[in-house]
Order: sequence, then C-alpha cells, then structure tokens
Amino acid sequence: MTTNIVRKTCEAPDGVTIVYSVAGEGEPALLFIHGALADRSFYHAQLRALSDRWRVVAVDLAGHGESGANRTRWGIREYGTDVKAVADAEGLKQLILFGNSLGGPVAVEAALLLPGRAVGVVGIDTFQDLGQGASPEYRREAAEYFHKRAESFRADYPAGMREMVKVLLHPDADPALVADVERRMLKTPAPVAAATLDSMPDYDQGAAVRKLTVPLRSINGDLYPTDLKAARAVKPDFDVVVMKHVGHYPMLERPDEFNRHVAEMVARLAQ
Repeated sequence: MTTNIVRKTCEAPDGVTIVYSVAGEGEPALLFIHGALADRSFYHAQLRALSDRWRVVAVDLAGHGESGANRTRWGIREYGTDVKAVADAEGLKQLILFGNSLGGPVAVEAALLLPGRAVGVVGIDTFQDLGQGASPEYRREAAEYFHKRAESFRADYPAGMREMVKVLLHPDADPALVADVERRMLKTPAPVAAATLDSMPDYDQGAAVRKLTVPLRSINGDLYPTDLKAARAVKPDFDVVVMKHVGHYPMLERPDEFNRHVAEMVARLAQ
C-alpha cells in the first residue's frame, strides 16, 4: 500500500512560513513535533505506518527543516504557536500531540493553546526530569549546560553537533544512524540552534505542565532515567513507557516497536 504524504504550508502568528506533512484520515489526529535542531523527516516512519488508522501530521518548527527562519525570538512558547497554526490550518478538532525532546514542552504549550481539541500530550524521550525543574541548583546546572552547548555551536558548529549527538545515543548505536542524525541536524542554521538553546533556561516546564488539563504520557529510552515519582508530584497522572537500550530517538532507533507504543497510547487516550 502506497502512503500519500502531502507537503503543506501555513503561517505562524508572526508571519513565519511553517511547512508540514500530512497523511491519512481519522481522529484523533496525531501531530508529531521534532526536537531542537531536528525536523519533520524524523517522523517519516510514523507518517507511513500510522496513517492507515489516523490522520498523521509532522511539522517543521520555525527555523528547522523547510520552515522559515525570519523570527527574532526563539523559544518553546513561540514554537507552541507554530504547532497551533498547523492544527488550525488543518481544522483538527481532536488531536494528540507527540513531542520529542524539546518537542515535549512545545507539545504542552500547544495543548494549552488548543483547549477542548487536544486530548493528550505524549513526550518522546523527554520529561525525565519533570519534577526537578523547581530546584535552584538544577536550574543553575541546566543554564550552564545549555549555555555551554550554545557556545560550542557558535565556535564550531559541526564539532559541537558531533559532541552533542554522541551523548544522545547509546555508545554502541549504529554508526550509520549516528552519522545520519548529525547530517540532518546540521541543516538547522547555527544561529537558530544557539538561540534555541539559549532560551531553554528561561522556560519553567513544571509551571506549564501544572496548567495542563489533559493526560501527560511519555515514551522514553533508557539512556537517561525517568524519575517517575518526582514527575507525578508535578502531574499526578503522568505515566511512561521505557524502551530498553534505546537512546534519544526511539522513532528512528526502533520504529516498529515505537509505533506499537504509539498505537497503544492513542487507544487509551482516545477513550
């Protein structure tokens, strides 16, 4: 069976052109959001495999993939408006938001902008540290980490990217996959990458999640442990599926297993 994947565009509130892909029909729609420096191509396997049951949408956030980069402020809230623009353009009345890494909090922001339409948020290797964000020590360490990464991108983007990707995957990850992730992520302009990381310490993930009135779930790898107890102190209904020996990109590393988890999550959230 051939999957008809359609490339579309819409406009974010600040005028940036947002590019996205759509396949299939059926509600709830599944809207996939990539992480920082990635793009919608990270979800090609989901567009192909899941669109026989649901409408599947994958978005390029501003500055990433084919979307425009004519924006002066970069951050999770701004990216959330990109996602809402796509949901509005597609007329999605009921959707589940999936977000990898930075895309997780972006999905939360989008859900807050889509009351009565978003029925759930599912993180993808994210929310591991949801319960730790209020700690001054944690926030200080996070700020130092993101500043260091941003500076490495400004100094030598390919070298900085290589160093970052190395810690996002298990040491024995397929070298071809590692190289492919680096290649695709280097397409994001270095200034966008650095500005996005610079904005991260200013975002209070816990405060946003506490406003969320729909279920929060996650499909995580085991490279970084998920503190379930701490996360539930922020969002009592939070739950997680952990894929064994998987790193930051489960949809690329083991797509068939990942897709099964997605289908199970959708079945529960759509009830």
